[in-house]
Amino acid sequence: MDIIFGRNKKEQLEPVKAEVTGKIPPWLQGTLLRNGPGMHTVGESRYNHWFDGLALLHSFSIRDGEVYYRSRYLRSDTYNANIEANRIVVSEFGTMAYPDPCKNIFSKAFSYLSHTIPDFTDNCLINIMRCGDYFYATTETNYIRKINPSTLETLEKVDYRKYVAINIATSHPHYDTAGNVLNMGTSIVDKGKTKYVIFKIPAPVPEAKRKGTSPLKHTEVFCSIPSRSLLSPSYYHSFGVTENYIVFLEQPFRLDILKMATAYMRGVSWASCITFHREDKTYIHIIDQRTRKPVPTKFYTDALVVFHHVNAYEDDGCILFDVIAYDDSSLYQLFYLANLNQDFEENCKLTSVPTLRRFAVPLHVDKDAEVGSNLIKATSTTATALKEKDGQVYCQPELLYEGLELPRINYARNGKQYRYIFAAEVQWSPIPTKILKYDILTKSSLKWGEEGCWPAEPLFVPTPGAKDEDDGVILSAIVSTEPQKLPFLLILDAKSFTELARASVAVEMHLDLHGLFIPNVDWDTRNQAPSEAQRDEAADGLAAPQA
Repeated sequence: MDIIFGRNKKEQLEPVKAEVTGKIPPWLQGTLLRNGPGMHTVGESRYNHWFDGLALLHSFSIRDGEVYYRSRYLRSDTYNANIEANRIVVSEFGTMAYPDPCKNIFSKAFSYLSHTIPDFTDNCLINIMRCGDYFYATTETNYIRKINPSTLETLEKVDYRKYVAINIATSHPHYDTAGNVLNMGTSIVDKGKTKYVIFKIPAPVPEAKRKGTSPLKHTEVFCSIPSRSLLSPSYYHSFGVTENYIVFLEQPFRLDILKMATAYMRGVSWASCITFHREDKTYIHIIDQRTRKPVPTKFYTDALVVFHHVNAYEDDGCILFDVIAYDDSSLYQLFYLANLNQDFEENCKLTSVPTLRRFAVPLHVDKDAEVGSNLIKATSTTATALKEKDGQVYCQPELLYEGLELPRINYARNGKQYRYIFAAEVQWSPIPTKILKYDILTKSSLKWGEEGCWPAEPLFVPTPGAKDEDDGVILSAIVSTEPQKLPFLLILDAKSFTELARASVAVEMHLDLHGLFIPNVDWDTRNQAPSEAQRDEAADGLAAPQA
């Protein structure tokens, strides 16, 4: 597995034409833009964790049956500082960096003191977010980096804290049909309180577009939820939305703020300051988007760890929401680079298999209902919500499927009733070996896989004017460990899951994390930015990422 995880990847600054086999649908025109870690050693220093690697953006531009590939490292402040020093000097989540040993004692002391309130990295390696006409590389700190989606060049650095009081934020925002962005982050000990802040970035008005004003300037706090613990807030990676509600899981996978403040001095990483408390509950917060307030009923379930929400919707008096859940926090441990070596199969056996679970939460709790009664009336699920003596409601999920991660849907169905999930199959290890389509209605699945091929997150792109939920294609960047097989962009028919085409490129492609597809734009394969009209068209027609 060293070929995938251990080697630094070379960037491909100029577009290279891919060799296409099969036939790309003529309507598929646009750019698949992806993000993920690509550099894990700087000089003689090495990151401890795969998620710490320096962000490498890459794109597949599709035009008239042809595909052009390019990649570029995000020129973050973190990247620039590391390259200039020829070693890792900026700390990441799983890797704590220390000052040059040649520095004098006063410089070292100041460095230790400054790290008690750390300024987090701007190595934005997780996802791509659109915001009006602009595109940003994102991570889970308070920083995002604006990028040029055509050339992949790095533009300005943006600090969320200038617009909303948060220290960390998710990389999985939601988008509505008007172009508003909904996201959430954690405000740590701000004015004596720690809270989860849901914030909204409104779609830019025409005047702001003409002036080039960033919509981030109009960011507003939509709602806030007090953390159950001042110094131990929950870690979360995503959240869910329906047409009228927001779903947030406060899980017992918690950050220890005091430990994080002293991590640098103790010589440990920030990752070691997150602990899963198996004996605790997972609290389900439901926020009414119309009142911007949490519903008063207290819902909870057993201890679990969720990275990705799939979708949520309202049905027959309740909210149904689907998540990929784990029984413990072992997943993160498996991605330490020490495990991703020649003993990969032995080191990376999952102790908790990711499971697709459906929860049901009643929107109205009958005060006269008997204690122990099931408050869910919907017949579409076996999930239950049991009333307890103290008025709390215990939610037990329906188990739908075992062994999948990186879920995507037809985003037109986000927040609405839906049928299909497109995901990566994950079985004995955390690394996907196949792509699958899961039918929630029939509980059946279709799969694509090939020997020596390691697929990235599958992304659904709808056929223009499509009526069926699965009328479209699946795009996935495939990394190969077979010497005779080049990496390629895979294009599947989303209905039948049969291969339509692949675009192979003679480059060092990295295994990415998340991204988006920008349709209907005639991207220039040369080093040029799109026109303002093209950017408008891209923002209007974007196949947006989901949680």
